Amino acid sequence: MSKRKIEIMDTTLRDGEQTSGVSFPSVEKLTIAKLLLEELNVDRIEVASARVSEGEFQAVKSITDWANSNGYIDRVEMLTFVDGGRSIDWMIRAGAKVQNLLTKGSLNHLTHQLKKTPEQHFSEVKEAVLSAQKEGISTNVYLEDWSNGMHNSPEYVFQFLDFLATLPLKRILLPDTLGVLTHTETFDYFSQITAKHPHIHFDFHAHNDYDLSVANVMESIKAGAKGLHLTVNGMGERAGNAPMASVVAVINDFFKDEVEINVKETSLYSVSKIIETFSGVRIPSNKPVVGDNVFTQTAGIHADGDNKNNLYFNNLMPERFGRKRKYALGKTSGKANIEKNLQELGLELDQVDLLKVTQRIIELGDKKELVTKEDLPYIISDVLESSLYEERIIVESYVLTHSKGLKPSTTVAVKIDGELYEEHAQGDGQFDAFMNALRKLYKKKNMTMPQLVDYAVRIPPGSTSAALCETIITWESDKNKFITRGLDCDQTVSAIKATQKMLNIK
Repeated sequence: MSKRKIEIMDTTLRDGEQTSGVSFPSVEKLTIAKLLLEELNVDRIEVASARVSEGEFQAVKSITDWANSNGYIDRVEMLTFVDGGRSIDWMIRAGAKVQNLLTKGSLNHLTHQLKKTPEQHFSEVKEAVLSAQKEGISTNVYLEDWSNGMHNSPEYVFQFLDFLATLPLKRILLPDTLGVLTHTETFDYFSQITAKHPHIHFDFHAHNDYDLSVANVMESIKAGAKGLHLTVNGMGERAGNAPMASVVAVINDFFKDEVEINVKETSLYSVSKIIETFSGVRIPSNKPVVGDNVFTQTAGIHADGDNKNNLYFNNLMPERFGRKRKYALGKTSGKANIEKNLQELGLELDQVDLLKVTQRIIELGDKKELVTKEDLPYIISDVLESSLYEERIIVESYVLTHSKGLKPSTTVAVKIDGELYEEHAQGDGQFDAFMNALRKLYKKKNMTMPQLVDYAVRIPPGSTSAALCETIITWESDKNKFITRGLDCDQTVSAIKATQKMLNIK
């Protein structure tokens, strides 16, 4: 039994650009067009609306010039209007060959927006289609507000479809313009239409106002849709359009025996991240397939289950999308999470040390501190180094102040052999003030401190400002030179932790 081919039309550059605050410059539009057709391998792209601006015209011209040179021109589409031929003139100058003609799919829109009768509208639509044909431009027709048309004026919709069936069209595009359909309505309405006109190619264009777009797409496939309109990252006006990655994954997993598409799964994530960068619209971390966290196991029991015959895997394997599974480190981490991360780093700990590191990570998670795989070597170093000495001297508390126009100052309380001492000092910086307070306290106790001879700070490569920070301090006393390390999200605090280690091992 042969599979039914479904076309994927990406409208990120047209409908997706209606996302609030998004405008792709010409060079970005051309880059995205190339990625969609060559990297992602969608069947068609809708790149612009006719007559919007001179900048839009130049962007379209750059795309059509490239598409003509590479055999893609019939896969590049423009939204056009019933406007007495002005859209057609625009397309001719832009070098485009496929128009998606916007017409009225509900009697409500026709009556109140255009203030015309069906017969007047149909006549103008016919003229637009035939004019395009004379210029070598093929036509797809949008029935704007089709879903509400089926709700409120189905007789008009079927009258319009019967008329369109007499015209030289490639496709009829049925949009849920305001995202009002439920999945049962989508199946019902699409089934009625495909049963009446089985030989016409119908596309479904879903919006996501009720978060039902993917479910509605599934029902349109069951009811005979031959094409789907999607956007990368679900971009689009209001709540956006049906998201490319989710729909592709759903088709490949739940319709694999009856439907085939050309989109390359392995390119979904990389293209998604490029669109995120160009648009400035962040991908939610929990967005299916492309979100940062969707292939991250957090609970220790899940990591343990993955070690035991992949008990917490499903068909959405990250490798399908050019990604890898991760195991989060935080307060819900167990030893299995940490072992998974250590394996990736090529590190191994015995069970005693692993337990110590696990406990430290849980403590950091309780403070809402972010712990990454790259932090692990620092945590291991910090934890295992801390176990090498007895803490006779403990920095119990401190207050660090830094104000514009005033010298930084520190008040510190230190417990030495069970007895608490307090001192205050100023310095050229917060850590310098802390060290000056310590020196004053040690002087009163007739105790000596090593000299600080080197101070280095580092964070894991690729980390952000929220990453754990490791401070490495080299000290020199009369007897020897040695190094201590401190680990914290705050650079000054990590230095204080390194200093406390010095106080106990000098």
